[in-house]
Amino acid sequence: MSLDKDLQCREIYTKAVCGKGRKFSQVTNTVTPPHAPTSILGAWIINNQYDAVKSGESVEVVGTYDINIWYSYDRNTKTDVAKETISYVEAVPLHYLDKKHKSSTAEVSAVATQEPNCVEANISSHGDSVVIRVEREFKVEMIAETKVCVVVCANGCDDDDDKHVDFDHEGDGDFEDLDPDLLDDELN
Repeated sequence: MSLDKDLQCREIYTKAVCGKGRKFSQVTNTVTPPHAPTSILGAWIINNQYDAVKSGESVEVVGTYDINIWYSYDRNTKTDVAKETISYVEAVPLHYLDKKHKSSTAEVSAVATQEPNCVEANISSHGDSVVIRVEREFKVEMIAETKVCVVVCANGCDDDDDKHVDFDHEGDGDFEDLDPDLLDDELN
């Protein structure tokens, strides 16, 4: 039996996840088409491109996307598609942050858990532009070198060759009494 005083510990540096964060946001973008819109026929967002940049205790997601607005004009007699590229910076705080990490080794990444999506498009009160409400969500992660404490076994590691796993097949008959129809019912 080992006592706490018998434990030996070592501090080692290793790469580990030292920070995580997630942020959902709603933003409003305005697109001004070449013609005053009569009605909105469709609005969609494409070509979302982004990169992650470390910024203090947060990660900035810096990116662009294209907004396409299909609209009618001239009292619903003609249609056109207005296109505009939107630039954005989304600061995502690192909610879990290891203060002991080596900041010079930090690498950050971001994943769009919800791609930017148009949830509402309306003609502005002036009647010359379209106001679009966009939802998006990003998950970020920071990996860096950090110090961890590990317990050291005084006698070293046991050799895996000394371990024996017995895969005898004496229990093969244990499943004879199972009702296969019952299993099918549980899966459906």
